[in-house]
Amino acid sequence: MTSARSTASSSTWLDALTTAIGPVIWGSTYIVTTELLPPDRPFTAALLRTLPAGLLLVLWCRRGPAWGDGVGWLRLLVLAALNIGAFQALLFVAAYRLPGGVAAVVGAVGPLVVMGLTWALDHRRPPALALVAGVLGVMGMAALLLSPGARWDMVGVSAALVGTLCMAAGTFWSRRWRSDLPVLAFTGWQLLAGGVMLAPVAWAVDPPLPALTATHIAGYLYLSLAGALVAYALWFRGIARLPSVAVSSLGLLSPVTAVLLGWVLLGQAMTGVSLVGMLVVLASILAVQWAMSRAVRPAVR
Repeated sequence: MTSARSTASSSTWLDALTTAIGPVIWGSTYIVTTELLPPDRPFTAALLRTLPAGLLLVLWCRRGPAWGDGVGWLRLLVLAALNIGAFQALLFVAAYRLPGGVAAVVGAVGPLVVMGLTWALDHRRPPALALVAGVLGVMGMAALLLSPGARWDMVGVSAALVGTLCMAAGTFWSRRWRSDLPVLAFTGWQLLAGGVMLAPVAWAVDPPLPALTATHIAGYLYLSLAGALVAYALWFRGIARLPSVAVSSLGLLSPVTAVLLGWVLLGQAMTGVSLVGMLVVLASILAVQWAMSRAVRPAVR
């Protein structure tokens, strides 16, 4: 019994560490967008991030829901709209208009949204420790905003907030509507469908792309291969293996990574309060993981 419980706990933590790679990669979106991409083309960036990666995965896996399965396709399209289409579009709007640290505070509400959905729709109250840790995560992210030079842009803040709500809902429903598709196929179809949704918006709203330099191409390739193909595959793998609350809390690593990259690579200043806030965020993530791993142990017994 003890051995089985210990093995299950080790596996849970390994799954959490693997899933965490996705948000860490996403945290580089802000610096790649501002330093490597052509300016003022958020929807084009979202399109070029998602559509090529989706095509590659779909062609590789060659498997999807049965064509007669209307419910399966409808659920897939809803998840694609939440996880990819809306989230990626709003993410790049925020990335172009906000420094990563400012976008962080609204992104921190994601775990609390998932906890609320779990409580309201699944009638499963999250552990008290997870709730407290979620609140501490928001407070920690708020402390990061005290860094010098932080600026507010209401369009960017609104985009970050709505994008966070979409991603939180997508994480919850991805777990609830479990698909029998392999993770790579499930990821590929969502990226492909989300990219198709973004195409007309990018064509209608963004100006045409300029002549692309090697730097631009490198930025788009990184965002598509690492930021979409690898990161989303690990994220959806985590959703299939971990409680949605645990997965959502790992999303806080994205803004933390954005702040660290801005500090290390761009010389953006951080105050002592900001550093304390970052430590609080990391502690809240660990607390949520620990609380949720204890909550699922009865299933092992």
